[in-house]
Amino acid sequence: MSTSLRSQEELAKQKQRIDASGLYFNVPPGDKDPIVYSPSYNISFLGMEKLHPFDSSKWGRVQKFLADEGVLNRKRIVEPVEATRDDLLVVLHFSLSMSRAFIRTLCLGLRTTLTWRFKVHSEEYLDSLKCSSVVAQIAEVPPIALLPNFVVQWKVLKPFRKQVGGTVLSAKLAKERGWAINIGGGFHHCCATEGGGFCAHADISLAIQFAYTRLGITRVMIIDLDAHQGNGHERDFMNDDRVYIVDLYNSDIYPWDHEAKRRMNQSVTLKSGTKTDQYLELLSQALKKAEAIFKPELVVYNAGSDILEGDPLGRLLVTPEGVKQRDEIVFQFAKDQHAPILMLTSGGYMKTSARVIADSITNLGAKGLISLPSGGSVSASCCALK
Repeated sequence: MSTSLRSQEELAKQKQRIDASGLYFNVPPGDKDPIVYSPSYNISFLGMEKLHPFDSSKWGRVQKFLADEGVLNRKRIVEPVEATRDDLLVVLHFSLSMSRAFIRTLCLGLRTTLTWRFKVHSEEYLDSLKCSSVVAQIAEVPPIALLPNFVVQWKVLKPFRKQVGGTVLSAKLAKERGWAINIGGGFHHCCATEGGGFCAHADISLAIQFAYTRLGITRVMIIDLDAHQGNGHERDFMNDDRVYIVDLYNSDIYPWDHEAKRRMNQSVTLKSGTKTDQYLELLSQALKKAEAIFKPELVVYNAGSDILEGDPLGRLLVTPEGVKQRDEIVFQFAKDQHAPILMLTSGGYMKTSARVIADSITNLGAKGLISLPSGGSVSASCCALK
């Protein structure tokens, strides 16, 4: 069988796998808002979750703040399904056009297109998660290594897989409604073959692959504003120019991934102690530059709250009001580009983060950048593709 025919068959099988996935399902606009959340997101087991500075109940508290204050109707929240092993083994396909002169054995100056494939997660990586010590290292909670793996799967990895389902579904909702928010996800340190930094699955990479295949999207912009470098998705899309990456991050802190940094279209390095005004100015400059270069069909916004002043890991000095302004700037950018936007809550290591996230979502409604029952009422179509 020829290589081209085999590639076509593999692509067909891949499309069948994605089409058969349960992660995409119909959400009637009259019944639900494009806010995705499940109580299963939250991680709690014998207090072990407190051994990591990440607030593993943050997602539930964001939802509670919004619901208790009447901003969000609990009955209108969309609950995702958990990503299965088959979902996590979805293959990324992309082509790279190169000169044959680049390859020493072919020096005729012709052109060729090479098709690259890799699984969003490898079989080997997923199998490694059956070892509790591996999960303990990824979650940065050493006592997890002492637990039976079935407990680790149930209490630690299942919440992550549920959030992966939320991110994938949110991309679909964003395309349909103009915007969507997954009150969770944003595991930007995980790539196809390796987890780390409390990130066990590459939800951003998976959501983009589903968007390629099911939504017909061909240009995606990742705006990663977590305080940490988004090295996972940067590694996954190293050779895929359909993705444009803007990353503002504190270069003084984890993960110091210089190889992944090569993939950024815009690398905006910050230093510990960066304050609100400087941060917002650098963000505005980066988006102005991006606007002139790349026209996205989907914006994936990784909205980490670890940029907040006092966050023990982010080490930046952005105020809660600055976070609101940051989110406004990004949503306004997507609106101006007529691009649907998917927001993920990502990192944040203080108990106050949940309050700040909820206040910022409320503010987006008040400013007419999203449509919620209260806090602002404007048609979601304002942000939709035209």
